[in-house]
Amino acid sequence: MRYRIRQLRPKRSAHYSLPSSSTPFPSFSHELSVAAFSLMLAMQAGASHSARFLRVLIVGAPGYIGFESVKKYLQCQGIMRASTYVLLMVAPVNLALNVFFVHYTSLGFLGSPVAISITYWLCFLLLILVTYLSPTHRRNETWDGIQPGAVFDPRSCWTFLKLAIPGILMVGTEWAAFEIVALAVDGLVLCLLPLILNTIPFGIGVAASTRVGNLIGARDAFGAKRASHASALLSVVVGSAVMIIMMATKDVFGYIFSDDDAVVHLVSKVMPLVASFQIADGLAGSCGGVLRGQGRQHLGAIFNLVAYYVLALPMGIALAFRTSLGLQGLWIGQVVALFIVGMGEYAVVWLGTDWDREVQQGIERNQEEAKRRQMHESLQE
Repeated sequence: MRYRIRQLRPKRSAHYSLPSSSTPFPSFSHELSVAAFSLMLAMQAGASHSARFLRVLIVGAPGYIGFESVKKYLQCQGIMRASTYVLLMVAPVNLALNVFFVHYTSLGFLGSPVAISITYWLCFLLLILVTYLSPTHRRNETWDGIQPGAVFDPRSCWTFLKLAIPGILMVGTEWAAFEIVALAVDGLVLCLLPLILNTIPFGIGVAASTRVGNLIGARDAFGAKRASHASALLSVVVGSAVMIIMMATKDVFGYIFSDDDAVVHLVSKVMPLVASFQIADGLAGSCGGVLRGQGRQHLGAIFNLVAYYVLALPMGIALAFRTSLGLQGLWIGQVVALFIVGMGEYAVVWLGTDWDREVQQGIERNQEEAKRRQMHESLQE
């Protein structure tokens, strides 16, 4: 069976992630840091509500993590649409819950995190139900019960963490860099736009990581290579389309945020810079996904750390506050970072990948996991 060789890995990955969903204590520290930053930056009184919002939202954290874990578990087996169907079913429920709790109860704005938390848990439970009912999942035979001894085997945990920690750094460092820019410009609404647009290449990257990982697991080196280049090409095409739209609307785009002519003028000055990195952002998102599919997240983390925190942020802040460029200086730094990351990661995927070797390494990892599983089962007997 195609996915049989990868049987242990998706199950064990789900095992590692699900226990963490019941321990959302890091979120408490995040909540405290939000409150501290609000005070340090002397932000308006309304900003302090973010800590209260997060405190309520923590209730939904286990459900969210559980949903993501089961989603990845299914995607490892080629079951791609289950989570999409669940989200389509739950989206209108989420809207209705938000309207009800915010406008028809005494919770006010806190009704929104209550609604979101309920939605997260609903997504998780529905996806478990879909998994249980899925005939493809039953045929794949990838689940044979919870095995705590196998899950917490130190060598297996270390194998998992070697992928998880660089993956967190890879994604988190990029998002954090944009958040730092938002803080530096006192939360200008324009900073929200790149974060929203980033979901497009990030989505392509998620698809690429899943597809490339599946093909490597299926020992299809040519298919994995073709999928990686297809995702890069798609990201360039989509990025080009977004860039053209942004340039065509730069003089009127600011009216989405404000009727103030000064704000609209400022947006029109910065839009060409934001538009210019859409192709690079697309390459960074898609090729980053390919690297995750190969299990080389550490390369993406290194690219992001160097490009954003060694080069882009110091340069951008210096240009913004020590020259007359102002906000444009910050975005020049981000443009430089994204081009370094995008072109660097594509060079690794294009020139620095031996696909046959990646497949062989995947086979060796699976064989090691199989040996550990057999050893654990023999100890239980």
